[in-house]
This record gives sequence, C-alpha cells and structure tokens, in this order.
Amino acid sequence: MPIMDSPELILAFPTLGPTELIIILIIVVLIFGVNKIPQLGKGIGEGIKNFKSAIKSAHDEPEDKPEEKSKEDKA
Repeated sequence: MPIMDSPELILAFPTLGPTELIIILIIVVLIFGVNKIPQLGKGIGEGIKNFKSAIKSAHDEPEDKPEEKSKEDKA
C-alpha cells in the first residue's frame, strides 16, 4: 500500500479552501493593518532573496581553498 493513500497523511495535511483563506486574510489585516501589508510583503521577499543568495554563494565556494592550505603548511 503506497504511503500517499494512508489516512494519517490525509489528516496531517488538510487543504485550505477559499473560506479558510479569507479568514486568514482578515486576521492578517486585523493584526498588521492595511498600510503595513505591503511593507510586510517587501520584507519577506527581501529575506527570501537574501537567503537564496547566501545559499548560492555558500554552494559556489569550495570548502577548503588550496592556497590557504599551502600557506598554513609552510608556516
């Protein structure tokens, strides 16, 4: 039996319908106010962009640079 058909998985990840999304939107507007929502979205977008660039730069850099190892060995 595949895992995707298990009833536990279906109960663990309920779907969000239009009613739930509207309720969430109303709660966000009540908490942050209409004027703060664009600033909140901008901040989240910048955070995601910075996170992606940090992951990419960490992935592109080699773990041990050969030049630094040779300098340490000579000292």
